[in-house]
Amino acid sequence: MDFDEKLNQFSSRVESLKDQIQTEEATKTALIMPFFQLLGYDIFNPVEFVPEYVTDVGIKKGEKIDYAIFINGELSILLEAKSINEDLDKHGSQLFRYFATSAARFGILTNGIKYKFYTDLDTPNKMDEKPFLEFSLLDIKDTLIPEIKKFERNNFDSENILNSAAELKYTQEIKKALYQEFMNPSDDFTRFILKDVYTGVKTQNVIDRFRETTKMAFNQLINDILNERFKAVIGGQSQAAANIDISPKATDEEDKPKIITTLEELEAFAIIKAILKDTVNPSRLFYRDTESYLGILLDDNKLKWICRINIGKSQINLYIPDNNKKSVRFPIDTINDIYSFEKQLTEVVKRYLDLEDD
Repeated sequence: MDFDEKLNQFSSRVESLKDQIQTEEATKTALIMPFFQLLGYDIFNPVEFVPEYVTDVGIKKGEKIDYAIFINGELSILLEAKSINEDLDKHGSQLFRYFATSAARFGILTNGIKYKFYTDLDTPNKMDEKPFLEFSLLDIKDTLIPEIKKFERNNFDSENILNSAAELKYTQEIKKALYQEFMNPSDDFTRFILKDVYTGVKTQNVIDRFRETTKMAFNQLINDILNERFKAVIGGQSQAAANIDISPKATDEEDKPKIITTLEELEAFAIIKAILKDTVNPSRLFYRDTESYLGILLDDNKLKWICRINIGKSQINLYIPDNNKKSVRFPIDTINDIYSFEKQLTEVVKRYLDLEDD
């Protein structure tokens, strides 16, 4: 079993255990120590994985951090563990103090589900305020798995990690900033966009008027990029993709989206169109997104549903109707596994087409 599979399997285990864990000690035993065991550390070796490591802080003597990890005899990582119910944002200062007085190059703050990895990119021997790597075991992004893998015991190379840490840190921060601007363009961002496209005075009324236009343009730009990607996937037969809209379909009282069609869902739609392109004109295929699943329809008719895809935090489920339109569930590991169901999906579409001929 490769690292990706082990990590996804562990993610499922965390999902199943999280509601049963209430204390910090239970968090350490059930979630944190097994995670580092997965990374290849000998968690029962008090020379390598040292619990209650003494780190004197200023005039305070005998201060202890939960774990210190030694690699080849060198103190490499400080690990501060909190209960699964703790908000990590309230505990960064504690690790900050420990980091400044030790030789470790990396500090990790975790509650067993969320992990924040720190180093000293900004000022030597002073832990950065923001982590360079942050993830949740319940929602691991594929792009971050190679970065997590670098912390495997047998792969650990501090210089290699540090060389990529700065780019990783600022890439994540930029993605967060862009997402916020995409969802709700700020005054500064809208003013920046208007700099070369609007010659009049950028008053507050003008900024407010163009905010929604800026958001719409952002949405259309992403649609254009996705359309090009779809064309590559299905060999140019993706005219219906022009109708894709990834803007929120509904909002709650705080104006936050309840339903957002994700890139992974759009990729699934593109795969299904590629599978069915020889059976039916791709322009007849549509999707409808809901809070529970992404439904793929023939002719945008909910009575002609081809399949439904539910992408959960630890499991992807594909639902295909049988001859009686009864939903049959197929658990899959990745979106690409949909290709394995070409026969079933083709049979569903052919049934609908046969009814048209009758």
